[in-house]
Amino acid sequence: METILNAILSGQFSLTQGDFQLSATLCLSERGITGLIGPSGCGKSTLLRCLAGLERARDGKLQVEGEIWQDESQGIFLSPHQRSVGMVFQQAQLFPHLNVFENICYGMRRRKKTPDQVNFEHIIEVLSIHHLLKRKPAFLSGGEQQRVSIARALVTDPKLLLMDEPLSALDAQRKAELMPFLQRLHRELSMPVVYVSHSITEITRLADNLVLMAKGKIQASGSCQEMLSRLDLPLAQDKDAITAVAGVVESIEAKYGLAQLNTEVGRLFLETNDLKPGDETRILIRARDVSLSLKRPDSSSILNIVQATIGQIEACGKTQVNVVLTSGGVPLLSRITLCSCHALKLKQGMSVFAQIKSVSLEAAV
Repeated sequence: METILNAILSGQFSLTQGDFQLSATLCLSERGITGLIGPSGCGKSTLLRCLAGLERARDGKLQVEGEIWQDESQGIFLSPHQRSVGMVFQQAQLFPHLNVFENICYGMRRRKKTPDQVNFEHIIEVLSIHHLLKRKPAFLSGGEQQRVSIARALVTDPKLLLMDEPLSALDAQRKAELMPFLQRLHRELSMPVVYVSHSITEITRLADNLVLMAKGKIQASGSCQEMLSRLDLPLAQDKDAITAVAGVVESIEAKYGLAQLNTEVGRLFLETNDLKPGDETRILIRARDVSLSLKRPDSSSILNIVQATIGQIEACGKTQVNVVLTSGGVPLLSRITLCSCHALKLKQGMSVFAQIKSVSLEAAV
């Protein structure tokens, strides 16, 4: 495979299951979270199972940090227990007769490690489950069970972590409770993570890079910012189309419950929530919440005004258009009506002012 010597992970899989065919080449050149996204039945979970060794693809090849896990041309195929991989499924799949501590330690048996040989306490602290260690799974919420499942995967100190829609079985409240722990893991994990999800918002909160799948093949891959703003991909056509910018909290205006951030596109205000000065965060901006003006507004309730240049305009359905903007070298996406586009006579290369309501912004701390 190309670039296999320079990649953290490089895999190539060809697999047929009835009418479905997987033909995918995956290459991860850096650590962090890679989001794997696409419609149901496109092969996301199948690809994950190939990485884990739960499916054996013909003509398959997989190398992780210099170790060959599969190479059918050489007759090499490591079974799941021989691979340094942690996996988190949609369901926590905890042993009901074991308490939390015993469930977590079970994951270390196959690696012949004991708690003092891995950063056990740090994992427990990051996932905030110390107070749960003596409980049985029946006495845990769905979100707590998933945190235990993640801890069990991490204590084996894997070279690769695979997460197959870990939030999909949770209700909205439990998802909201678990997300901060996933975001903290994102900041602190030193291993590559492949994270499968149907949710654009969920992926945007967590992922550094995106891989888009369709019909068993990888349609496109790249950085999160690049992929979300590409008009030739379905992500930008989605009703929840979104982009993200990085920023640092400069100050908190407690009187108004607002945080002021210095971001890649300039100063932005958003609701404080749990932000504090010095926090580094990712700000999620939905395309439908970005309006455009030819002049800088001087009397508006909207606090966030970003000067930008139009890079591309493309129809989105019959009555709307997507406008790709660039500000500070960073892409933003605006979804406006076709009527507004014609009224403003928008064209590529024009300078405009993007208006973004503070109450519409989300911070992924």
